[in-house]
Amino acid sequence: MPLALLALAVSAFGIGTTEFVMMGLLPNVANDLGTSVPTAGYLVSAYAIGVVVGAPLLTALGSRLPRKRMLVLLMALFTVGNLASAFAPSFGLLIAGRVLAGLPHGAFFGVGAVVAARLVTEDRRARAVATMFLGLTIANIVGVPVATLLGQHLGWRATFLVVAGIGVVAMASLARLVPQVADEQHGGLRQELGALRNRQVVLGLLTAVFGFAGVFAVYSYLASMMTEVTGFGESTVTLVLALFGIGMTLGALIAGPLTDRALRPTLYGSLAALAAMLVVFDITVHTKWAALLSVVVLGAVGFMTTTPLQMLVMNKARHAPTLASASNHSAFNLANAGGAWLGGVAIAAGWGWTSPTLVGAVLAVIGLAIALIAGLTDRDPASGSRVVASSEPLPQLSEVR
Repeated sequence: MPLALLALAVSAFGIGTTEFVMMGLLPNVANDLGTSVPTAGYLVSAYAIGVVVGAPLLTALGSRLPRKRMLVLLMALFTVGNLASAFAPSFGLLIAGRVLAGLPHGAFFGVGAVVAARLVTEDRRARAVATMFLGLTIANIVGVPVATLLGQHLGWRATFLVVAGIGVVAMASLARLVPQVADEQHGGLRQELGALRNRQVVLGLLTAVFGFAGVFAVYSYLASMMTEVTGFGESTVTLVLALFGIGMTLGALIAGPLTDRALRPTLYGSLAALAAMLVVFDITVHTKWAALLSVVVLGAVGFMTTTPLQMLVMNKARHAPTLASASNHSAFNLANAGGAWLGGVAIAAGWGWTSPTLVGAVLAVIGLAIALIAGLTDRDPASGSRVVASSEPLPQLSEVR
């Protein structure tokens, strides 16, 4: 694997840290800025809004830029957004800083996935994309807990200053390690938009919205389940979230080679395993050791869906994959928001703290159904036969200086 993937993983580590650390800092921010914790929760939504809006918008604006330059500029915007968050004098400006920090998220992963796939041979593309995503999963094991502790002891502003520092390191890594590509072909904005009209791309995005919503229907309330149902103390919540991050990392490591070998079967299997595990978790959450083991497995099967979904939309939009790839991250963040909302609705309806597990299972089954429909209707225009993935590979990077 090329060293350029390390630069992409470092960038993903910074992005993952700033995305998830806010959940642990809400009480600190609320106390400092004189607001309530539920109101401070809008900071999580503000970041997600930035991702959903920024992914297609920034990708479209940078459609004719060289991809290396685009990656560096996106990390520069990420750094500025975190600096703005660190120095925000009011809650309203902190909301604006979080939106700004979220804007480059989806576009970076969209462009980065295309670059990662083109740095390696065709039979290792999914592993390359999964390697980039490892930075995101490791952030949940190391970055988020450490950043949360830092924020609790030195103030939440220190957390965002450190994340901004990671952004500077990521920019330097991208500039140094990602190859400069000569004569890179760009399809332009019209061709990128045209790829989004591909039925298989649309079905892939819908699969991401519903399938991954099953993960966040539970993850959003995991801490409450562990304290209210399993019986763990609040001090154990950080460990539980780290275990979920370990599961995510294992899922990324497993999904890469499996996706390279059989894309759609990996997608089907991961969604089916996710639905089954969510049902099992509804039972095991009542026993401490079983709950901890289930958290790891749940993180693994949940994150196994990301690599095949990313590769699917890139394959089906192979002539102009960047916007489709970035839009996939908008779909993931819609899944985050939708899953959390539906899980909250179930709890508010009086169905109990474990009800999001069954809500998540239903969402995962819907995602699996959409994926199966996509597979059954995926016809090769030349022969009319069903195909597992695109028969035409992404073009490789050429004339690397």
